[in-house]
Amino acid sequence: MKIEIWSDVMCPFCYIGKRNLEAALAQFSDRKNIEVEWKSFQLDPSIPEVPLHHENIYQFVAARKGISYEQSVEMHQQVVRMAKDAGLEYHFDKALVTNSLKAHRLIQMAKTKGLGGKAEERLFYAYFTDGKDLSDDAVLTELGNDIGLTNGDVKEALTNTVFQHKVEADGAEAYRLGAKGVPFFVIDSKYAIAGAWSGTEMLKVLQTAYAEWKKDNSGMLQVTQGVTCTPGNECTH
Repeated sequence: MKIEIWSDVMCPFCYIGKRNLEAALAQFSDRKNIEVEWKSFQLDPSIPEVPLHHENIYQFVAARKGISYEQSVEMHQQVVRMAKDAGLEYHFDKALVTNSLKAHRLIQMAKTKGLGGKAEERLFYAYFTDGKDLSDDAVLTELGNDIGLTNGDVKEALTNTVFQHKVEADGAEAYRLGAKGVPFFVIDSKYAIAGAWSGTEMLKVLQTAYAEWKKDNSGMLQVTQGVTCTPGNECTH
């Protein structure tokens, strides 16, 4: 059964939602039958690569929301507490505001290598915990290397327009499905979870969806793989 997740690596609730899903899956006995696919969703594509208040997320959010600096700090501390409950450590005092397109392009490249989940985790940690600048190509190269991408892979991610098209296509798909924001989880193309629900709540939806999925797929042929040959004389041992 497939779970699709739309997120932005600079969305604090997306990282929390990731941890809560992992907590749900840890309690799910049939988790080996679950496939997770990460999808891109830029919360604000209009943000400049290095915007005003780049090095002060409190001032950036205060200016965007029309609130005081003190209110912005308090609002972020509430999120820090939520993150801590999920086992995460947020350092908003170090978080560097930037446009997230480059990070999404890197994730799209990682997905072609089967490394989408690793890319999400590394980028989330880099932004919220380490305060890395995700607009810096050298930083993205380092992070890509950390998950198994080559320098060439990262360069292609940042220069080949196909990866930007993939980011845009994911966002368009989310809007077609009715997503108003992220995180946005779609389970078996039937159930949607909008927001960072608790692990317990996510587990309930997961169990309901899986029971239906299992019933619908109960007649599928179960194959035990042995030595075979395929068209084109490709043989496996």
